[in-house]
Amino acid sequence: MEQNLNLYHIFYTVAKCRNISGAARQLFISQPAISKAISRLEQNLNTTLFLRSSRGVRLTETGEILFRQVESAFDAICQGEEQLRKVQELGMGHLSIGVSSTLCKYVLLPYLSRFTRENPHIQISISCQSTYQTMEALEKGTVDIGLIGENERMEKLVFYPVQEIEDIFVCTRRYLENLCKRVSFPGKPSAGDLISHATLMLLDKENITRQYMDKYLFSEGISAAQILEVTSMDLLIDFAKIDLGIACVIESFVREELESGRLIRLAMPVSVPVRKVGFAYIKNAAFSSTAGKFMDFYMECCEGNGKL
Repeated sequence: MEQNLNLYHIFYTVAKCRNISGAARQLFISQPAISKAISRLEQNLNTTLFLRSSRGVRLTETGEILFRQVESAFDAICQGEEQLRKVQELGMGHLSIGVSSTLCKYVLLPYLSRFTRENPHIQISISCQSTYQTMEALEKGTVDIGLIGENERMEKLVFYPVQEIEDIFVCTRRYLENLCKRVSFPGKPSAGDLISHATLMLLDKENITRQYMDKYLFSEGISAAQILEVTSMDLLIDFAKIDLGIACVIESFVREELESGRLIRLAMPVSVPVRKVGFAYIKNAAFSSTAGKFMDFYMECCEGNGKL
């Protein structure tokens, strides 16, 4: 095939130049070598490709048919070479990341903001899904990197912690006052007592945070009178702010609301153990150069912040 490709290249150049001498100069080979190559290609194809005259050469009808196809092929090769040149010069590439909508907004976006400024020619694809769905996507190879919560099913993954997160229970002061009016507590109620009589707002059961919180509530012997399930952390926060119930949220995501007093934090007898979120990818899997560039960028950020 390699030798045939060389013959086609000579054929293509002769057809473009319309004479053998011009093609010889362009290809830096002798005219007899070109004539021999054309003859060989004609023998291989069992057809005449050029009509020769004192003025040069012109394509036969079958030569025209072949030239149109060969021209498309060499144009495609040139376009491929040009694309590779741009990839190398501009640092072009594609990176696919799997992440929950909550972690995307509160954790990933600051990293992406700086990464895209430094690498403007890398195309980013974001798949917003649960941690477990992201882990499945990593195994299938449909995403390069996942931003996930640390869990018990990570034996196939390399995990780089980004930050620790703390789950807390929040509501408005007005909601607590109204709850205490509806329920007669003997003495000052504990946070567990309040949750047991409140509308407790949690993420849906497919979410790793929900599963983590179910284990915590069970271990503390706390069960809510009513549970309202939602699909995103933002909705939990918004619902809490309109007095709909007590919401389980991540502390760093409501810091502004806590500082302003718009939401208050319930003091649990036993705090929910902190957990980690981080970037993950499959062990020993083929790792694209673009994904490697992103992880190098993350490591540099960590070093710059004194985390490592």
